[in-house]
Amino acid sequence: MKIAAAQFKSQCLALMDEVAHKRTEIVITKRGRPVAKLVPVDEGTNVLFGGMRGTGRVTGDIVSPIAVRWNAQR
Repeated sequence: MKIAAAQFKSQCLALMDEVAHKRTEIVITKRGRPVAKLVPVDEGTNVLFGGMRGTGRVTGDIVSPIAVRWNAQR
């Protein structure tokens, strides 16, 4: 479905509901040329950044130096 930008602006919320419900795409045009696309979100896609948020935990002091001496020049 194609829609002019002015019409999209006046019906934005209803069109967003339609895209979510019908799982269709809407191409938004300006002076007849496509400039944007409104598409439904896939809930099951993996996110590149933040995908492992909340899966790790700190189990000790991570700021103080450790008591073990080691030779980095070996």
